[in-house]
Formats: sequence, structure tokens, C-alpha cells
Amino acid sequence: MSSENRITASFVVPPDLSDRRLDQAAAELMPEHSRSRLQGWIKSGALTVNGEQRKPRDKVMLDDRLDLDAEPEAQVSWQAEEISLDIVYEDEHLLVINKPAGLVVHPAAGHADGTLVNALLNYAPEVENLPRAGIVHRLDKDTSGIMVAARSLVAHTSLVDQLQTRTMGREYDALVVGTLTGGATVDAPIGRHPRERKKMAVVPTGKAAVTHYRLFERFAAHTHVRCKLESGRTHQIRVHMAHVKHPLVGDPLYGGRLRLPKGTTEELREALAAFNRQALHARQLTLEHPETGEILSWEVPLPDDMVQLLAVLRQHAAELDRREF
Repeated sequence: MSSENRITASFVVPPDLSDRRLDQAAAELMPEHSRSRLQGWIKSGALTVNGEQRKPRDKVMLDDRLDLDAEPEAQVSWQAEEISLDIVYEDEHLLVINKPAGLVVHPAAGHADGTLVNALLNYAPEVENLPRAGIVHRLDKDTSGIMVAARSLVAHTSLVDQLQTRTMGREYDALVVGTLTGGATVDAPIGRHPRERKKMAVVPTGKAAVTHYRLFERFAAHTHVRCKLESGRTHQIRVHMAHVKHPLVGDPLYGGRLRLPKGTTEELREALAAFNRQALHARQLTLEHPETGEILSWEVPLPDDMVQLLAVLRQHAAELDRREF
């Protein structure tokens, strides 16, 4: 847990991390902190094993106790930028944001600025003292919708815990290729693609990942589904839906070539060709307030591009129905 003036946490090494390097185990147990930050804490003695200072390369064993007690300090070196934010809710602990498609969440190679983090540093400068500037989960650049950022250490610790214990509820709207007859659950581990390093894939050595989806609206050759996550792996919905042969419309990584249904009108052809991002929107977020314990929930509407595409699909399906009579 964290207090106003300290960053504190305690863990007992589980079986799957036994015999791992201390810095590796710490990174698995505290993914909200960067590897370099954790290594610095190990070297300084802020992160101990069974009350003793160790080296980052030292091995940890089953049931070893890891304790962190560190001073908060500026955690980021990125610049604040005046970028408009669509804020759904805010208080001293939380910022709930409706992220547009096209906005990168976190600075990285090729995206050093113009990101959500740069916007947060401008809007709420106090996030400079939080790991990853308060970001506890991400949405892909071209995924739209609702996400939460921490504004205090108390909130940061609470939100990370809720994500790890799967008590934070997240529901997504997705438009997939093909007609589904009902919902299902995809329980398949996700890891880095063995050959294409920019992609993720269902692989036996991956981390556990579970996606539940249910049918919301069916069209002639596409389906609008709603997905709930039990885990938060990179590209999870995109990978899982492609795995069950129903990739997201417009997905540049996992969607394959554009597939046009039988009887496609020119309007639908143009709409599908023009939709050049994955049709995925984070619609609902439910969490426990880090200070009050109150269960809070927010929902944001579909963005215009998905609304327009769904309207064209609906019209196309209606035209096909009329032809059959």
C-alpha cells in the first residue's frame, strides 16, 4: 500500500516466481513500476528480501518476503503539453477519461510527445510523482473509450490492486467479421508472436487470458459484440477474436485483408474500406473508489465513426432482408 509520503508494499514470493532473479520477480509483482525504478530501489535497500538488502540478480525462493519502503520522487521526465481531454469524472484521487481513437496513451519510441501522459502532466501536474504518471492500464492508440488514471499514491496502489485481483470491471464494444450465433468465452494464453515481434498471439507459453463476449447485434456478415475482460493482456480482445476466426473490423495487425460480404453495396464497400482502425471501444468502467470504497461506474457512447459504420451495416442487412421477400 501507499501513504501520502511513502511508497510501501509487501509480497510473498509465489510458486511461479520461485528461483527467479529478484528484479524479475519484483517486476512481475509490481508491474506498475518500471524495471529500472525497481532495480534502483533494490540497490538502495528500499526493496528488501526477508528484511535484508540483496542484489538485483540474486534469486528469490518460495515464500520469501519482499518489502518496499521508498520515498516518492519525480517518476517521469516527459513534458507537459496542452492537449484537450474529455474528462468524464475527476476528484483528488481519480481522473476518468474518454480517450479518442488516435491518441497514444504513453510516450514511447516514435511517440515522445502528443500523448495522454503529456496531457495529464499539464492538467494534473501532481501525477509527475506517480509511477508512469498515474497510468495503470492502457488502451491501444486506435482504440477509443473510457480509462482511469490515478491522481494520488493511494489511488495508484488501489487501482493496480483492483486490476491484479480482477475486481475492476471493463466492458468493450467490438465489431467483428462474420456472423456469430451467440456469446462464448475465449480462455487462451497470450504472449509475444514467435516471429512477428510487433504482434501478440495465442501461444502455450503465454500468460493466462480470458475474454467473455456476448452477441449484441448481428448483421449480414458482421456482428456487434460486447466483451468483458478477466485479464488485461496486450491486444487481448483483438488477439482472442482473431483466434476464434472473427477478427475485428479494420484491425491492421490481426484483421487480414478486407473481406466484403455477398451483395455488398457501394456504400458498404466504401465504409468498410475507409474504416482503418480496429473497431473497438471501451464503453464501461466499474471500480471501487480508493478512498471511500464506493462502487462507481461510468459509460461513454460509441464514437461517431463506429456509429456511422454500424448504421451502414444495419441498412445493408435491411436491404438484403427486403430482397429475400
